[in-house]
Amino acid sequence: MTYGYLRVSTDKQDENNQKVGVDKKAESMGLTIDEYIIDNVSGIKEPRKRKLGNLLNKLKTNDVIIASELSRIGRSMYMVMRILESCMSKGVKVVTVKDNYELGDNIQSKVLAFAFSLAAEIERDMISQRTKEALARKKANGQKLGRPFGLKPRSPLLGKEDEIRKLRKRKVSKRAIARLFGLSAITVRVFMERNNIK
Repeated sequence: MTYGYLRVSTDKQDENNQKVGVDKKAESMGLTIDEYIIDNVSGIKEPRKRKLGNLLNKLKTNDVIIASELSRIGRSMYMVMRILESCMSKGVKVVTVKDNYELGDNIQSKVLAFAFSLAAEIERDMISQRTKEALARKKANGQKLGRPFGLKPRSPLLGKEDEIRKLRKRKVSKRAIARLFGLSAITVRVFMERNNIK
């Protein structure tokens, strides 16, 4: 299968421009786009919160994704690397129009995959180091670390009790409510138990 991935703003012209470029690229490779995946959300959002997440889950070996440019796949370098690494591990080719990348089962891709994993490791180490430094600074300033004893974390569902009750009266499942608020089913279940929502 060959997929055209478009991440667009609300501007219809932007979508059309990307589509034209993707179509031309597919044609130059002797391919036809079988399905377009169009996201109308920010590239900052994790893939699982976009249609891209569903696409990544159903990809099979020898599938091809053609996108306008790498920045359409994700905004941060680390996110793009994770997506490309996932595709490469499944034997999926990723092609971009403007950047002229073609990542697949070749030596260039394997070198890039190594670079991606190395960069990801460096980024993890840097985040860890920054966190340790910040905690050490707070401790040196006499600040107590961690949550105060007995204080429960504030739930993102606080103030939405009535809305949840209405949804439950309409027989909406806990899992569906969780999706509606962009939370896990466990978070919703625990909140409902603590607030006596049946």
